[in-house]
Amino acid sequence: MFIVIGIMFAGIGIGYLLRRQSLPWINKTITVLIWLLLFLLGLEVGYHEEIIRSLPTLGVEAFTIAIGCTGGSCMAAWWLWKHVNKRKGEEA
Repeated sequence: MFIVIGIMFAGIGIGYLLRRQSLPWINKTITVLIWLLLFLLGLEVGYHEEIIRSLPTLGVEAFTIAIGCTGGSCMAAWWLWKHVNKRKGEEA
């Protein structure tokens, strides 16, 4: 864990030192590396039989959590919007 955090801070430091440099290739490089990491993650998941067998259950759980989080966020935003607009009407 400390290695990951150290690498992240090293990247931040190098980025800070190079912030005035023009690096037009950096965005494409980052995109390619992210696609590579996603591919390797899929390869790792596909390698484990247990994960493949439990994928339908995991998918249903992930879908349920995603719907719950999205619905809860929408309801909280709606409540906040009503509350803020109600106060604006009182002040005017």
